[in-house]
Amino acid sequence: MALACASANPRAASPRGASDQPMPVGVATAKQRDFPVYLSGLGSVTAFNTVSVKSRVDGQLVQVAFKEGQQVQKGDLLAVIDPRPFEVQLSQAQAQLFKDQASLRDAKLNYQRYKGLLTESGAMSQQQVDTQQSTVDQLEGSVRTDQAAIDNAKLQLTYCRITAPVGGRIGLRLIDVGNIVHAADTNPMLVITQLRPIAVLFTLPEDVLPSVAQHMRQNTLQVLAYSRDDQTKLATGNLLTIDNQIDQTTGTGKLKAVFDNKGNELWPNQFVNARLLLEVRKGVTVIPAAAIQHGPQGDYLFVVKADKTVEIRPVTVAISQSNQSVIATGLSPNEVVVTDGQDKLQANSKVEPRSGGAAAPQAQQANQVGAQ
Repeated sequence: MALACASANPRAASPRGASDQPMPVGVATAKQRDFPVYLSGLGSVTAFNTVSVKSRVDGQLVQVAFKEGQQVQKGDLLAVIDPRPFEVQLSQAQAQLFKDQASLRDAKLNYQRYKGLLTESGAMSQQQVDTQQSTVDQLEGSVRTDQAAIDNAKLQLTYCRITAPVGGRIGLRLIDVGNIVHAADTNPMLVITQLRPIAVLFTLPEDVLPSVAQHMRQNTLQVLAYSRDDQTKLATGNLLTIDNQIDQTTGTGKLKAVFDNKGNELWPNQFVNARLLLEVRKGVTVIPAAAIQHGPQGDYLFVVKADKTVEIRPVTVAISQSNQSVIATGLSPNEVVVTDGQDKLQANSKVEPRSGGAAAPQAQQANQVGAQ
């Protein structure tokens, strides 16, 4: 039975396995800690709102009230178009209203007289009374039309003061004071981009989307944005939603995350690496991924024993990422594993941990006894 077990190991013990000459190896101690599980995808920064500001009336631009690159709030004054033509239109509409109101009052008085004459003496015919009533109704329509013209003139005056429709950062000025602008112009006067908050669109394989959706129902998922070289963390945000369809050409789904971006770390159309924190596995055994070896019988590693010899230990790897591996079975916390030099080892080989590696097993056991 013992021989059968030995042959099953990737590197069986041999007469030379217990050589008296220790081999220098790099080692690490298995740690029990919380292990965050991330899903990574390539993303692009997208502004929540991008507004191309144009004039809604025709006229001469007489004031520019913003600076390029300025941060503005919703409602801040951006530019002014010459309001004088629209003030004249307003005065004309008000004068027409005054005239039609006077005619309406006179028509109403005549209508009351005609009704009285028809009732008292019959000096007026019913047709004349009806005609006068029609005149009153027509003048009431004219008064309403005049009021609508006044409201329109006031609205045009309002449009002469161009304000920020959203808060955000102003880009480069695209027109100068003195130019004539039109509501039908193709090019905008300026562009406002909302940077706070800002969004990141990134993709993940379709196979992981059900797991992401399940975790989303339980709590809010955190997303980290890293630079293009994946070395510098730029910002931290939260996952907002998953797109409602899969891209069949790539087999990926699109996700959207929201970032406060208070320090303007992210800019629209910037490429980033997004890391979605799916879950945190509590109290698991973690070792460097370099310790894992692969053989015909599965994954295994070399465990350094107290006598500075190694044994071959089959293990089950739950997950590996960022050069770290979570061991589901086969290894206990505080055991020492070989991370470098495994190609020279066999079962029961003597080893000497290299300087700068983990402490020798005897010292670790002594520390554990002292701690107890």
